[in-house]
Amino acid sequence: MNFSPLFLNYPSWIKPEIFPGVPGLSMLRWYGLMYIFAFGTAFIVLRRQKKEGALDTADYKATDDDLFSFIFCGIVFLLLGARIFSTLVYSSYNPEDPSSVDYVHKPWLIFWPFDSEGKFTGLAGMSYHGGFIGGLIGMIVWCLRKKKPLWKWIDAMCVAIPLGYTFGRLGNFLNGELYGRVTSMPWGIMFPTAEHLDYHNEWVQEMAEACGVMVKAGERFVNLPRHPSQLYEAFFEGLFVWGVLWLLRKKKPFDGFLGAMYTILYGCVRFVIEYFRNPDSGANLGYRIGPDSKSGAAELYRNTSLLNISTGQILCFGMITGGLILMFVLWRLSKRKTNLKH
Repeated sequence: MNFSPLFLNYPSWIKPEIFPGVPGLSMLRWYGLMYIFAFGTAFIVLRRQKKEGALDTADYKATDDDLFSFIFCGIVFLLLGARIFSTLVYSSYNPEDPSSVDYVHKPWLIFWPFDSEGKFTGLAGMSYHGGFIGGLIGMIVWCLRKKKPLWKWIDAMCVAIPLGYTFGRLGNFLNGELYGRVTSMPWGIMFPTAEHLDYHNEWVQEMAEACGVMVKAGERFVNLPRHPSQLYEAFFEGLFVWGVLWLLRKKKPFDGFLGAMYTILYGCVRFVIEYFRNPDSGANLGYRIGPDSKSGAAELYRNTSLLNISTGQILCFGMITGGLILMFVLWRLSKRKTNLKH
């Protein structure tokens, strides 16, 4: 049996904490810092578009104060949506699990940044799709209150979001979380905090041999390499989507085009990456559709069929459909407006 490693080890020097072991500073984590980089990057891209006149109208010129106010409102709603959606969709209460939280009867714990032992954890558990909905509501609220052109501002923000989103996924990688499914690809990474799998399963034995994972005699549970799906997302959902929208920003045929395009692009890219990303486990989660939708937790760590559809993929399909409908409606409205002018 060949046990020469055919995978990469997660760097041991990377810790979730920025200053590991330093009293008083252990609560400072890379993931939180990545949020600051993400919002800062989004502001820089948005400000660049402001200078290009993307937010101006015939009788109005956007200011930096507008940008700060707009982003602040969007961030507040984004965080609220991301956290609430995560607890509603991805969290399930199990009375036998001491780490499980009953958010239904204790809703104040949704925003409580400490665990049951009083250890600071931050807001553990944020949903992208919830953040998308919350951020969209925040932008709509701000534009209506400030009486600003809604679709111009949404377009500009959708160009700014993906580049900042890259930092969020890099933060997940630095935290050693949200890794992908088991893989035998040579760039698979052995994450030390990943769930160890039952070696009694035949497919686990085959994968261990294929990856060159050394298994000690009598060892019941083993760790296996995973897809670094956080890095896939950082590149494709972040840099790739941003690059496309950045190139299209001055060529949009009508206001709202870039917002619809972002929704479609992100939905498509994320739908594909979900095949490599480990789906959430728990009651009513995992695969919602497909041959393994009724299978146990062990089947979540690999995907044997493209017909296995996760919760995230269903939400992405909703984004794609919604984006296409929005694109069509805005296109029809722009044509009607052009015809009225002539």
